[in-house]
Amino acid sequence: MNRLWVRLTLAFLLVTLLMAAFMAGAATWSAGRQFRGYLAQPGVFARGGALDVLEAHYESYGSWAGVGNSLRAVRPRPRRGGFPAPRPLLLVADAQGRVVYDEAGRERLGQALDLFALASAQPVVVNDAVVGYVLASSPDFDPLGPLERRFLDDLQRSIALIAGVAVVIGVGVGWLVSRSLSRPLAIVAQAAHALARRDWSQRVSLKETSHVAEVAEVAQAFNRMADSLQQAEAQRRNLMADVAHELRTPLTVIQGSLRALLDGVHPLNMKEIAAIYDETRLLARLVEDVRELSLAEAHQLPMAMRPVDVGATLRATADRFAAAADAQQVALTLDVPEGLPPVQADPDRLAQVLHNLVSNAFRHTPPGGRITLRAQAQAGLVRVSVCDTGEGIPQEDLPRVFDRFYRGDRSRSRSTGGAGLGLAIAKSLVENMGGRIGVESMQGQGSTFWFTLRVG
Repeated sequence: MNRLWVRLTLAFLLVTLLMAAFMAGAATWSAGRQFRGYLAQPGVFARGGALDVLEAHYESYGSWAGVGNSLRAVRPRPRRGGFPAPRPLLLVADAQGRVVYDEAGRERLGQALDLFALASAQPVVVNDAVVGYVLASSPDFDPLGPLERRFLDDLQRSIALIAGVAVVIGVGVGWLVSRSLSRPLAIVAQAAHALARRDWSQRVSLKETSHVAEVAEVAQAFNRMADSLQQAEAQRRNLMADVAHELRTPLTVIQGSLRALLDGVHPLNMKEIAAIYDETRLLARLVEDVRELSLAEAHQLPMAMRPVDVGATLRATADRFAAAADAQQVALTLDVPEGLPPVQADPDRLAQVLHNLVSNAFRHTPPGGRITLRAQAQAGLVRVSVCDTGEGIPQEDLPRVFDRFYRGDRSRSRSTGGAGLGLAIAKSLVENMGGRIGVESMQGQGSTFWFTLRVG
């Protein structure tokens, strides 16, 4: 009973039953009332009988005197089967509406008929002039004879049959409609159960749900959610594998060095201890990067937002990397216009974003290349760019450059430097400061990493 299609079918059944019962009852009552009213009209009973007698009586005598004798001489003609035709007791009035004869025998002679009675009366016309009126004396007269009753009974049975057919059709249509409405929801429910069982490939067929707009929207939203969950699950698995991979290298070095010291292969001196210490620093930096990235992606990283001079931050970054540029024989230039408006940012986090982007540019720019730090004001924003003349990024890799632990180097060699978290951290920090970040690159022509921040 809790199924949607069952409830909808029952609702259609109830509505159809109520409407069929109402229509059948109304049609039966209206048909019987109208038929009785028709038969009760004086013209129906009097035409060819009493009405002709009244017209002939007035034409012969010029008045209504003795009209009772003329009417009593009229007898209803028997019908087929010997049943007499019913006729009401008649009441006759003159042209002014005063009662001149009442077959019911009531003391109404000389009384004037009211307007309602005159409106329902049948006029008696002689020589194109209304000389009187005739109508049923008793409003309770039932004009139905056996044939009329049989006709009404047949009519009622026909109405009942039609109502029954309408109920069957209504229930059938209701079942079809309810099933067509509930089936797409059942498909979505099955897909949701499969997704709960960690079947990340489960999707809802849009073809089977497109005939109901609201359910189609739910199906599309479900598929988008499933895509996000599948992507998140893939990222989670990749993150676990990447963290294990990144931790394994320094741990292997530390274990090997310590085993060599314990076995006496290497002498216990400051050089060996310094090498082990460097590996522990690498581990600590990796763990801190992972922690910082997790906080940033959860929007829980504390931010000290205030107006920051972007030009000053860019110049400080260039000074910090000047020695590295000389050592690598890379030209590091600035393109910062005067009067650049300050931006709303955390100065330390902004410097960290620039550090990560410039470090990435140095790793991919060969000797003799150029790295340019550029800033320009836009409508309510400041756009900061780090441009290099390195090898560029393949087009198929562009959507993934900001992924955690992603490297363009398929061999995952450390010769390119870093653990693949710098760009992911930069993206999360920029978004936490209310900005946007992106990359433009052509393979063999270099790359441009940019981000925008609101003017503060």
